[in-house]
Amino acid sequence: MPRGVAILLCCSLWALALAGADAAHAIGPAALPGSPLARTAARSDTAGQKANPTAFASNPEAPIPVPASDEPPAGRRLSANEVLAIAERLPKVRAERAKYPGSYGGAYLKPAFHWQVSYFSRNGKKEIVQVIIDDLSGRVLEQWTGFQVAWTMARGYRGAFGRHVNALYVWLPLCVLFLVPFLNYRRPLSLANLDLLVLLSFSISLAFFNHAHIYASVPLVYPPLLYLLARMLALMRRGRGRSSPARLRLLVPAPWLALGVVFLLGFRIGLNVTDSNVIDVGYAGVIGAERIVHDRALYGHYPVDNEHGDTYGPFDYETYIPFVQVFGWSGRWDSLPAAHAAAIFFDLLSVALLFLIGRRMRGPTLGVALAYAWVSFPFTLFALESNSNDTLVAALVLAAVLACSYRARVAPAARGALAVLAGLTKFAPLALAPIFATHGLRGLARSRRPAALAAFVLAFAAVGALAMVPALAHDSLHTIYERTFVYQSNRGSPFSVWGLYGLPGAERVVEIAAIVLALALAVIPRREDLVGLAAACAAILIAAQLGIEHWFYLYIPWFFPLVMIALLGRFSEPSRMPRVVASAAARSRPREAVLST
Repeated sequence: MPRGVAILLCCSLWALALAGADAAHAIGPAALPGSPLARTAARSDTAGQKANPTAFASNPEAPIPVPASDEPPAGRRLSANEVLAIAERLPKVRAERAKYPGSYGGAYLKPAFHWQVSYFSRNGKKEIVQVIIDDLSGRVLEQWTGFQVAWTMARGYRGAFGRHVNALYVWLPLCVLFLVPFLNYRRPLSLANLDLLVLLSFSISLAFFNHAHIYASVPLVYPPLLYLLARMLALMRRGRGRSSPARLRLLVPAPWLALGVVFLLGFRIGLNVTDSNVIDVGYAGVIGAERIVHDRALYGHYPVDNEHGDTYGPFDYETYIPFVQVFGWSGRWDSLPAAHAAAIFFDLLSVALLFLIGRRMRGPTLGVALAYAWVSFPFTLFALESNSNDTLVAALVLAAVLACSYRARVAPAARGALAVLAGLTKFAPLALAPIFATHGLRGLARSRRPAALAAFVLAFAAVGALAMVPALAHDSLHTIYERTFVYQSNRGSPFSVWGLYGLPGAERVVEIAAIVLALALAVIPRREDLVGLAAACAAILIAAQLGIEHWFYLYIPWFFPLVMIALLGRFSEPSRMPRVVASAAARSRPREAVLST
């Protein structure tokens, strides 16, 4: 095995072992999104609940305040004063309270015979420390300060996102399965191998995140993002002087990869049905779909356990309607079968679109290779196991890319419609609208370019307006804007260098640079094939992610399939090359050139 591969796998093994170790002594029991413990602490807004007792009535699983007393509540061994005394002795609590003169504490009952002790600043507006204590033993299970008080997802609860896909026995085999077919063992130091390693290197950051080491996990995201951005920009202009592309040579035959696709799809679906959990993103899709079906306002007044679930575009909620109609919804954050079905459908759709794109580009071998890359890449399974809507974003962008491969008169309108639907799911893909609008115009006669551009714009506007109808039926544009763009732009988050280190000025510069890049790539000369388009779209999405304050690993599937299209699509399909041309091409280039670009 090449040295670089061995190094990465060793690093991943060490980091994931660190994250997968039993951390009960440090962070207590798992609090999975969708579980009672996660829902009671979704925002850790205990101070607000204290000021507003009706919050407890609307969410019976929320922490219940207990007045200071020496008498234990019914069914408990410890009293409120005893748990407050236990928390007061902790050095971390003393140090934090010293920073906030006049701070005070309160005791709260938690499920599973736990206590929560929360300390607030003098005015009660900020929760500064949170301690979780076991009622039976009096043992301190968790201590949280800083942003980890409010952000429970930063606490490293095991399986909170992706459940058992984070386990070493699942994650590492997937890394190997993804790597092996595309590996160039003859040239271990080639860029092709480095590309694969960089894609897998997000695993190291995730490992630190899973162990609540946010100050390590966040910075480790940016080197691979920056590398992939530079790589995609370079690939946009590669191959211009080459008469024929290099051959796509796989270490595993395409029929075997096809069997691997079938096997891994079955594994992914089975794991989703039996093991996965639905995070707030998938829950929000079900809530929104139910509101549309019953002709209720799509934005505002969401349940207390998902208060800001209305922060996405309207098409996200509309997509969940068929699944809610078939599987229903109990009205609670339960297993949410509709969200599971939607996530599985989005995953299968992405696989099918990748196969169709690869088949149109280079033939069935590339189609199978792209489909296999999706099902073997661990972060796509991570998104599927979380039952989020991020795979829907990938599917819509891939559908727009596929539409760009057709020369029919309806192609501009099709990609205009798909581009706006992707943007009305999560708003970042709106940055792709300029490049989808101008793609292929240079290949048309000058007299036909205005008509093609007009078709794109009209379809973009018409389909966008149609998708907005359920939202505008009850909500004003101002309300939608406040609940989506304003909320997301004002939400502080520790999951980026901008939020973690407080760099708003630098964040604005990166955001502006991403906008400039999206506009520039729409007009500057580049490769006009799907390789160039996929590379440009991936670069735009990566640049957009570099500038957002709340970044998460679920966003990797947005750009991953585009990256793979660009990386593998630049190679030819041997079976589609004429035999004489293929033989001449093989004699005219060194054997080591295969997969070394």
